[in-house]
Amino acid sequence: MAKIKFIAADGTETEINAENGTSLMVAAVNNGIKGIVAECGGACSCATCHVIVDPSWYGKLTPPAQLEKDMLEFAAEPSETGRLSCQIPVTDALDGLVVTVPSAQY
Repeated sequence: MAKIKFIAADGTETEINAENGTSLMVAAVNNGIKGIVAECGGACSCATCHVIVDPSWYGKLTPPAQLEKDMLEFAAEPSETGRLSCQIPVTDALDGLVVTVPSAQY
């Protein structure tokens, strides 16, 4: 299990315990994180679970596959450290991860 901090667009911080083996998106939805819309349910076919990974954590994640990179082009607020939370598997190694939820998703 990993503690993950979500920072909302308004600066509100919410820390959750995310279960290993789930995606960051599932953990966010299960914990009521506002702004994670997750329209496709984790199929990597939209960008409504977009998060901005804290730069100090970005390089510690598995690099995004080409499909994720393609979908990130549709993110409402693109960022160099943007990821789709459905493509980030939760492991103990992510304990302390910090992500920001953009103000809009589509």
